[in-house]
Amino acid sequence: MSNLKLGVEVVGAHNLLSKDGQGSSSPFVELHFDGQKFRTTIKERDLDPAWNETFYFNISDPHDLSSLTLEALVYNNNKSSHSKSSLGMVKINGSSFVPYSDAVVLHYPLEKAGIFSRARGELGLKVFVTDDPSVRVSNSYPATDSSSYISSLSSPSDERTQHVPDFISEPVANDKKGSRRTFHHLPNAKHQQQEPYSSFADSHQPTRFGSDQMKSTSQGPKIVRMYSGSSSQQPVEYSLKETSPVLGGGRIVGGRVIRGGRTSGTYDLVEPMQFLFVRVVKAQDLPSKDITGSLDPYVEVRVGNYKGVTQHFEKTQSPEWNTVFAFAKERMQSSVLDVVVKDKDMLKDDFVGIVRVDLHEVPTRVPPDSPLAPEWYRLENKKGEKKKGELMFAVWIGTQADEAFPDAYHTDVASPINMSVPSTQIRGKVYHSPRLWYVRVNVIEAQDLILSEKNRFPDVYVKARIGNQVLRTKPIRSQTMNAMWNEELMFVAAEPFEEHLILSVEDRVASNKDEALGMVIIPLNTVERRADDRFVRSRWYNLQEPGSVEIEEPKKKDKFSSRVHLRVSLDGGYHVLDESTHHSSDLRPTIKQLWKPSIGILELGILNVDGLNPSKTRDGRGTTDTYCVAKYGHKWVRTRTVIDSLNPKFNEQYTWEVYDPATVLTVGVFDNGQLEEKGSNGKRDMRIGKVRIRVSTLETGRVYTHTYPLLVLHPSGVKKMGELHLAIRFSCTSMVNMMFQYSKPLLPKMHYVKPLSVAQQDILRHQAVNIVAARLSRAEPPLRKEVVEYMSDADAHLWSMRRSKANFFRLMSVFSGLFSVGKWFGDVCMWKNPIATSLVHVLFLMLVCFPELILPTVFLYMCLIGIWNYRYRPRYPPHMNTRISHADSTHPDELDEEFDTFPTSRSSELVRMRYDRLRSLAGRIQTVVGDVATQGERIQALLSWRDPRATVLFILFCLVAAIVLYETPFQVLAVLSGFYVMRHPRFRHKLPSAPLNFFRRLPAKTDSML
Repeated sequence: MSNLKLGVEVVGAHNLLSKDGQGSSSPFVELHFDGQKFRTTIKERDLDPAWNETFYFNISDPHDLSSLTLEALVYNNNKSSHSKSSLGMVKINGSSFVPYSDAVVLHYPLEKAGIFSRARGELGLKVFVTDDPSVRVSNSYPATDSSSYISSLSSPSDERTQHVPDFISEPVANDKKGSRRTFHHLPNAKHQQQEPYSSFADSHQPTRFGSDQMKSTSQGPKIVRMYSGSSSQQPVEYSLKETSPVLGGGRIVGGRVIRGGRTSGTYDLVEPMQFLFVRVVKAQDLPSKDITGSLDPYVEVRVGNYKGVTQHFEKTQSPEWNTVFAFAKERMQSSVLDVVVKDKDMLKDDFVGIVRVDLHEVPTRVPPDSPLAPEWYRLENKKGEKKKGELMFAVWIGTQADEAFPDAYHTDVASPINMSVPSTQIRGKVYHSPRLWYVRVNVIEAQDLILSEKNRFPDVYVKARIGNQVLRTKPIRSQTMNAMWNEELMFVAAEPFEEHLILSVEDRVASNKDEALGMVIIPLNTVERRADDRFVRSRWYNLQEPGSVEIEEPKKKDKFSSRVHLRVSLDGGYHVLDESTHHSSDLRPTIKQLWKPSIGILELGILNVDGLNPSKTRDGRGTTDTYCVAKYGHKWVRTRTVIDSLNPKFNEQYTWEVYDPATVLTVGVFDNGQLEEKGSNGKRDMRIGKVRIRVSTLETGRVYTHTYPLLVLHPSGVKKMGELHLAIRFSCTSMVNMMFQYSKPLLPKMHYVKPLSVAQQDILRHQAVNIVAARLSRAEPPLRKEVVEYMSDADAHLWSMRRSKANFFRLMSVFSGLFSVGKWFGDVCMWKNPIATSLVHVLFLMLVCFPELILPTVFLYMCLIGIWNYRYRPRYPPHMNTRISHADSTHPDELDEEFDTFPTSRSSELVRMRYDRLRSLAGRIQTVVGDVATQGERIQALLSWRDPRATVLFILFCLVAAIVLYETPFQVLAVLSGFYVMRHPRFRHKLPSAPLNFFRRLPAKTDSML
């Protein structure tokens, strides 16, 4: 039986409805979960009750926890009629339950329990799961209590539970007849030592492949359709191509799977590939080779011209390796497998023994078959004679569906026999970004500062630091030994918290000299966490001596010391932005209790890359060592590295849960620079290209199989590096929930309740990317910093003339529809087509006579246009467009400026030329902004009496217009105004109209400009 239990701490409620007719209520809370029902005590005549009571529920099936729902119903107790009336309810889905260590008090708004009921206020709950065996399931409370009884329960005690008499609770509706539950109440006192439920934490394992769909099949020719992305046409070689490959589930034709008699599988978006797996387990009774009688054995597995080498162990004759090697069957050119045991020596490794296996006799294994059992093989010498020593290993042929595939060393593409490649640098892995928090530090004041020089007033500030993040308050010159700042500083921190918050109070003694007056070290795991903007209590901290490493406050012998007043909190109600805002792959808040259930599944099959350009030379020929990285949400995946191939095949499939359709999947392709002894690029992984796919642009259930051009911008211009072949499918679990998601705010509530400034967001995003890159670069194999920055668009905020032009033309494209309408209306007014102008006059008369038809006509027109455009809807995801990006028409000097470092590394003459060019551009923008401001100031001048005669004329005009508009029907004025605007050209003058002349003569503040 599982020890997993759900703990619910009912903290209190706020601003409840009054139900007793006297402006008050007697509320209590009923908790329903998994067929169990518990009840809190009743708070007599209290609209802001505080319970602070904790209950524990049994969880019958932990695997079904995400589908369960906790219901908290708030009732008013009516003593006179012995009944209860609803005050509201809260429903919490099981997917948002978190371990005790992550739980915080959340105040949920009360919802209506029924159609005709009312609800108001909030209910404070703390919900968590625990597997502590010492925690017992709660028993019931009486329906009422007295104040003395409540005080006795809430009084502090060192005991884990308090003895309370048993009472019989109401029977649960779905329990067996006659069954009743009794429960004790556990006060909210001593649960701080509970260990979090470790198995409850999210754990994503590497993707496994299906079995039936992975059988070897012959692949037919691919059907290719070309698309050249959106209305901005671009060259054909940069276009998207739709393919019809034969994947594990069948042939893909037009987004549909033609199974052809194949059974449906879960992972069917990759082409089946066969591998030869060799699992080297251990050896025993090996002969010694050294004079000293010791042996440093390792195993070398060879198939033709490829090999894999295990780790060597020192001075042992019974080593254990348990290492798996995988060889792609299509690249094997030998029918014999050699498993050689060698002795590691300084000069030349000694031969110990060999086992040869005929590959025609190797069995084929298809999961869910059990793993092949390894067997003992006696070693042979070079003459084929059986000698001392045995080796245990297993050999079989399998596919990507084999559970050994993710952890296998793919030696066929990793190391030809004359190369020495670190195997850890080529294996595929799944990574998880650390959970990021915003740390809010409110520096309020400091008191009783002790200066080294007593004859001057302090000029003090507070410097706060978390890792490499350093922020300072404004310096305050105080007339006393106290200082007041009341400034907020924001940091980013990642779990587990490895860095402490360090604050130092410093005095600016001279222009370039600061003196530390004291410091405070605060561990982040002791800081209060909050999910909303609730008030966090401030605290005084005693300042330690500068340079002290004590985390806890030391025991002071002196009764007097300097201190600083702080308010520190971990804000979990925000989503920590670690990507470009336009390409975010996750929008959930930090704290897991606020996460909503997923709305679908996103499946990605990384098939292959074709036509790669060589990025390095090896043995006198161009080659590339390619791997792919995909990022969505907190989950990063890295494929294995395919060595020495310009057309690598991966055929790896991965899955993500989707929580918001307005998110983006990013897939990048890189060249592994860690396999050379010393690369010319400083052992950096070179970017080959990336693809972005927005989930909201994918149709539900459709399989998208396309080749995406890998476009990279170089200082010499845009360059196509190859084509990435992907298979993508988005499956929706609930269409109603997904449609409802479009009405929700894009970011969590805290971004709107207490928003961050744009400058703060940019700084915090930069810090978040650095933290994620630092954590992932410490994994094995590491996901290097340049990879994380490229996938996260870390340099998207830097200035680029190309991007500025592209954004300007994008803006012009947005307004092109309005410009077209204006041009059309101008042609109507000029009577270039008399028939069309006459029809417009008739339509105008109809709308003026029946104004109630205006809005219905507009919306019906847009509806019909949308239905008509359905025939021409895009059948492919959007991709990189060189025309929209202005990458194909950019001057080389502008590209050189875009690739310049920050700060610049170019010559002073070139920087001066670019600065003058930027000044010229900024001057034109300055003129436009000034013209817009001038028109606004002229409008203000109409009634400001800055020009007395103009103001008198405008006042007289307003008086006459008011009388005319009062006496004349609105339809008549509208018809006359419309006909006047659309009058025939023979009634027009080439000179500007009188109102326009009057407006242009109004004064503006340009006369006051220096």
